[in-house]
Amino acid sequence: MVRFHLSTTATATASPLHSHGVELVAPFPLLSLTPHHRHRHHFQLPFPSLSASTSSPRCSRRKRASCSCKMTDSQGKATQPAGRDVRSGDMIFQPILEKGVFRFDCSADDRAAAFPSVSFVNAKDRETPITNAAEAVPTFIPTYQSGSESQTVQLQLPAGTSFYGSGEVSGQLERTGKRVFTWNTDAWGYGPGTTSLYQSHPWVLAVLPNGEAIGVLADTTKRCEIDLSTESVIKFVAPSFYPIISFGPFPSPAAVLSSLSHAIALTAVWICTGTVFMPPKWSLGYHQCRWSYDSDLRVREVAKTFREKGIPCDVIWMDIDYMDGFRCFTFDKASPSSLVKDLHDNGFKAIWMLDPGIKHEQGYFIYDSGSKIDGWVQNTNGQPYIGEVWPGPCVFPDFTQSKVRSWWASLVRDFISNGVDGIWNDMNEPAVFKTVTKTMPESNVHRGDDDLGGRQNHLHYHNVYGMLMARSTFEGMKSSNENKRPFVLTRAGFIGSQRYAATWTGDNLSNWEHLQMSISMVLQLGLSGQPLSGPDLGGFAGNATPKLFGRWMGIGAMFPFCRGHSEKGTTDHEPWSFGEECEEVCRLALRRRYRLLPHIYTLFYMSHTMGTPVATPTFFADPKDPSLRNLENSFLLGSLLVYSSTVSDQATHEVKHILPHGIWMRFDFDDAHLDLPTLYLQGGSIVPLGPPYQHVGESNVSDDLTILVALDENGGAKGQLFEDDGDSYDFTKGEYLLTHYVAELKSSVVTIKVSKTEGLWKRPSRRLHVHLLLGGGAKLVALGMDGDAIQIAMPTALDVSELVSTGEKQYQKRLGKESSKPIPDVKADTGPKGAELSRTPVELKSGDWSVQIVPWIGGRIISMKHLPSGTQWLHSRIDVDGYEEYSGTEYRSAGCSEAYSVIERDLVHAGEEESLMLEGDIGGGVILQRHVSILKDRPQVLQIDSGIIARSVGAGSGGFSRLVCLRVHPTFTLLHPTETFISFTSIDGTKREIWPDAGDQTYQGNQLPNGEWMLVDKCLGVGLVNRFKVEEVYKCYIHWGTGTVNLELWSEDRPVSKQSPLTVSHQYEVARVASS
Repeated sequence: MVRFHLSTTATATASPLHSHGVELVAPFPLLSLTPHHRHRHHFQLPFPSLSASTSSPRCSRRKRASCSCKMTDSQGKATQPAGRDVRSGDMIFQPILEKGVFRFDCSADDRAAAFPSVSFVNAKDRETPITNAAEAVPTFIPTYQSGSESQTVQLQLPAGTSFYGSGEVSGQLERTGKRVFTWNTDAWGYGPGTTSLYQSHPWVLAVLPNGEAIGVLADTTKRCEIDLSTESVIKFVAPSFYPIISFGPFPSPAAVLSSLSHAIALTAVWICTGTVFMPPKWSLGYHQCRWSYDSDLRVREVAKTFREKGIPCDVIWMDIDYMDGFRCFTFDKASPSSLVKDLHDNGFKAIWMLDPGIKHEQGYFIYDSGSKIDGWVQNTNGQPYIGEVWPGPCVFPDFTQSKVRSWWASLVRDFISNGVDGIWNDMNEPAVFKTVTKTMPESNVHRGDDDLGGRQNHLHYHNVYGMLMARSTFEGMKSSNENKRPFVLTRAGFIGSQRYAATWTGDNLSNWEHLQMSISMVLQLGLSGQPLSGPDLGGFAGNATPKLFGRWMGIGAMFPFCRGHSEKGTTDHEPWSFGEECEEVCRLALRRRYRLLPHIYTLFYMSHTMGTPVATPTFFADPKDPSLRNLENSFLLGSLLVYSSTVSDQATHEVKHILPHGIWMRFDFDDAHLDLPTLYLQGGSIVPLGPPYQHVGESNVSDDLTILVALDENGGAKGQLFEDDGDSYDFTKGEYLLTHYVAELKSSVVTIKVSKTEGLWKRPSRRLHVHLLLGGGAKLVALGMDGDAIQIAMPTALDVSELVSTGEKQYQKRLGKESSKPIPDVKADTGPKGAELSRTPVELKSGDWSVQIVPWIGGRIISMKHLPSGTQWLHSRIDVDGYEEYSGTEYRSAGCSEAYSVIERDLVHAGEEESLMLEGDIGGGVILQRHVSILKDRPQVLQIDSGIIARSVGAGSGGFSRLVCLRVHPTFTLLHPTETFISFTSIDGTKREIWPDAGDQTYQGNQLPNGEWMLVDKCLGVGLVNRFKVEEVYKCYIHWGTGTVNLELWSEDRPVSKQSPLTVSHQYEVARVASS
């Protein structure tokens, strides 16, 4: 297919999209310029903006007949009926699995045509109606519109419904107004508007106004649009044909997730039913990672420092550099046995990375053995597909085949013999370098097992590739020791991946926005069936500040999965790397985690056996309360409420704490700190605590146990503690102890006792410390033997009041700066003449735009977000990419590495525009000036006026500078690379449509765009229009990167004087586009 299309029949004034299947909703205007003031121009005849209520068309693929095939024969020919007319109506349904669960299809034929389920652990459960519910009728019935290539499903729910889930997604917790696309993507440095991340969960959890909840699963592995842009409406769009599975309505969100787990849970002789594999207890400790520790000496040094400084840690991770030339299953030294022994001797586990890309190299034993079984993903010619990743040219295992999964599992089994304690599957979207899509071609061929879908193209299996790799890795670890629990971490996944692996939220950024997002992202994964997740604490990309790192550690120590990780080229990100104040906060935070490990481990047992999440949004405490549904700086660990601050200039106690209805007792471990979260225990709850070990291996069942008790309004409380050996499957044979504790207030005496036990273990002989919370941090303490009834006499109401008052005073004293040394803020650098120079972004937010600009090195625009559509067109870190400008024709010439300072800052006030002016000294008496503004009279327009100006050029040069060129270099993010193109009409009237496979393109003279060009995303149904003054632009340049594109504007190349600056004035506006 030729994507680079030229048509010389069009006129210069016609829309550049009309002839290419995309229609602008409003007329494409001509360009008109009127002077405003020096180096700035406003563009007249504004382009109609995209309204918030406008819905865009579905993703319309230009050549995707293969999307709709049911199965293919050995030659890949479609065997599914084609050419059906578009149909619509109510979906047909049948009850499946258990009461309250329904399968919906467009028709009986479509039901038969659907692919096997990969999300259901037993695909037959989806196909088999339950006989004892023949008269069951669902409360809500979806409608559909279906053709041979695409199926749209819509479910209308009551007004006031709140949406959650949709898996690994960035941005806000409550998802109304959002659209995402399930397409596993290597999304380094993603932003809140990124629509495809590393995992795919075509699932929505809807909480109804009355607190009941319903879950909806679009059971398809293919790219699926989840559109929640319309209030109280769920819409799925994906290639035909796929069923919808609904769970509920049930009385609570937790009940929905428990029901979901019955579909996607793992059941086997050696493991209990449950949505998540039962993690080894050590994996719930703290993990320290970096890309990469450069030697075994450095690893030993890091491990030793943890112990010397008394900072708890259980695991050290080995990133890809441990390998021999990035070849999987190899080591750059003969054996890691000496390092592993030292780590084990000091109480550390070691986790090692394995990627799917296998170096294409004869003589490399992995490549040779994989070739022998014909185990690689193939291209359309039937040859192994070769794509470039870390080792260079690579082939990729076809994990859709059982023989390949067995082969990989055998490699893992042998690998474990090196002392490997856990395995990290990275890059398994699968990520491929030097391609605009960041992955392998959708036309690649997988020769899958029949129960997965058979022989299909990569479009079908892309989203489950990572899950199948994690499954193979899990099974390989399991086969190495049948009674030892594996630990696998995977970056890519699909709904159901939690059966095999934990996950993390990918390559995040070291900034406050990502700290804030990390809470919602962990919660969304839990609400989508994956309870064992966490972010890279401190941020992966970029340098964290001490306050950011400490605050993130305080919050992250309460996440289900707790790991610090950072990339090459950044400063050290170990807990002691940011000064003694930050180090102390990290120490306190991790000691908290280890005290709470008995509670966290118990929550995982409940999640494993009952399908309940470990970390949940605050509204789980009262789903009927709408005021709780949007809280993003607090969350629950069972009955424990964690309240945090994700704002740099606010301590946790300064944030307004909105508590659910009922009794909530604040407490701490005499460790209250301005940079640590505030903890509450729900009335009616008992949680178990342990000593703050340095690592899990130090613990013993006979150690003292502590329980924390908060009575409810009726003077009662209850809680559980699960105990086993922490590492084996003996608990499946009854070798465990599950203790049910209760507390009861009668006649001013609180009695705490064991009400029930489960399991074959006998209760250890140990002391039990009971802490009865009174409020305000005050508590009563009693000591006895575990298993015996322990009684505490309650003081009088007056005495309790005095104790609470004293506890409050002590709490405030601990928060005082003398006792609780706050982590210092990093001082802003000082720019020229005292102007503002800071790594902290300045936000311009007005009208349709939210823009973040960093007045620091490069003066980059690091985020351009269009608010009505929720589209983030550009996002980057502060030191590379984003929107840059250069002063020469060379890439990254002067302008991108100089310090910029704020010269002028105008906020929206009394109807004025929002604007920012920066200047950067680029040497030789020349400055690069940039004015960014959102216009008052046309708030849909983002205006950028830039110029290279001679400020103090010497007289000896005649007042003229060196040769300069103003090169505007924005790096836009491609959310859907295969559905994105650039469209414009040249000055000579030629219509052009430039797709990624056209490669780099340059336009000059009459081939220049006639004052505007557009970056079109057909999946989103929007286009980013970039307008400019033709007389100021000498050349336009397009460069397609990996998941990015540069739309560059170049001025002419000449010297400048005070009287003759170089200027480029241009603007951005978003337009809605429609598929023809």
